[in-house]
Amino acid sequence: MATSTDPGPPTPSTDPASTDPASADAAPDPASTDPAPDAASADPAVTAAAGGPARPGAPRPGVRPAALPGRYLLWLGGVQIGLLGDAALYFALGWAASAHGGGAAGLVLTAITLPRTALVLLGGAVADRFGARRVMLVGDTVMLAATLALAGVASGRGASLGLLVAAAAVIGTVDAFYLPASGSMPRRLVGADRLPRALALRQAGGQVAALFGAPLGGVLVALGGLSGAALADALSFGVVLLVLLRVRPAEAAPARPAGASGLLREAAAGVRLAAGDPLLRASLLLTGAAAGALLPVVSLLVPLLARARDWGAGAAGLVGGGEGAGVLVVAALVAWRGGLRRAGVGAAAGLCTASAGIALLAWAPGGPVGDAPVLGGAVPGAVVAVAGGVVLGAGAGLFACHIGPLVLGAAPSTHLSRVQAVLTLVQSGALVLSTGLLGVLADAAGARPPALLCALATGAAGLAAFASPTLRRA
Repeated sequence: MATSTDPGPPTPSTDPASTDPASADAAPDPASTDPAPDAASADPAVTAAAGGPARPGAPRPGVRPAALPGRYLLWLGGVQIGLLGDAALYFALGWAASAHGGGAAGLVLTAITLPRTALVLLGGAVADRFGARRVMLVGDTVMLAATLALAGVASGRGASLGLLVAAAAVIGTVDAFYLPASGSMPRRLVGADRLPRALALRQAGGQVAALFGAPLGGVLVALGGLSGAALADALSFGVVLLVLLRVRPAEAAPARPAGASGLLREAAAGVRLAAGDPLLRASLLLTGAAAGALLPVVSLLVPLLARARDWGAGAAGLVGGGEGAGVLVVAALVAWRGGLRRAGVGAAAGLCTASAGIALLAWAPGGPVGDAPVLGGAVPGAVVAVAGGVVLGAGAGLFACHIGPLVLGAAPSTHLSRVQAVLTLVQSGALVLSTGLLGVLADAAGARPPALLCALATGAAGLAAFASPTLRRA
């Protein structure tokens, strides 16, 4: 549940990175340890005109990257705690739903994704109109109450299917408003020159939560069932609320009251902006291609390949772990040293690298060889597959750490949350469409053809990005 943790931070912004005019919420933060802006760190795209885009940059050669703002790090710590709590509850919900059968588990997942996808554009308009921090505070408060209620009901009556579907619907609805708001926060707190490092650090934290969230959820379910996992997530929402009360970004006050029709027009304006800006349009199209071709590989195709090649469940798990390790290493390096000076080139290179990793997975040999019970017996095939997973993860991490600053930096400060909403919609739509098509193809032709198709599509997207003047110069 990206609700409590997803990708934002902070009190009145004194950070030069903020592009929003200060509002009543923006009183100076006495705890801020951020240094005053200087000629090296000030972003001319930010200071030239309020509301203009802040193009991401990289530190000049030989110049030590500036430290990330203390407020951002504080918020990011709260986000990390929330992500762990969310991942644990996601595992618990899936485990409880599986007791009712596969159809029930699919229904619970649909109850999350359907309202999230249907309402996310409206959620972005609400966050831009009323303030991202206010939306996040309301969302965390609702989720705190919802998880406490879930813990109480599950403890007394058990995890009925109706309870699981209701909880999932609440999560998806809150996510639709929370994700665009929280996704805009790094831009509100961090200067353009530090934005790639800030987003890379968040990417690394998200990967850590993904790696440890499910095991934590398993322990919580073993100790206290769904109720125990819900209580733990409620605690994480409480922590995020405390952090948000301490840290707040500078945000523009609403210029006029907005009714339901006004919000719908503003949501449509966000779509028009994303479609009309050349850099945003190219970045979002590239993101959609990556979401459709990359994301289903580990979740859908790796288990199918492992079964078809007799690698065993252990090898499939190691492939997923290798992919996560590749993302984590690249994200940590970018967070430490900064990204490439040409973010579009970095994103394109990431997709081409990921394409090579998927191809390794697709062509990894199968069949039991030797005696290796942990890897299911298929030593050579499993080793190649795990190597492919690492290469895939490194490419995916390189892509994510460079495309994120492009999208966030290209959006005007008045449309930050709405652009994030469009980004979420593009990713979700591409993933839903490609997952279904790849599954049908796998049933008809086996696991290798869809994997090769993903490799070709990812590589073609990377080469198209290299060929695009807009992305190549970004």
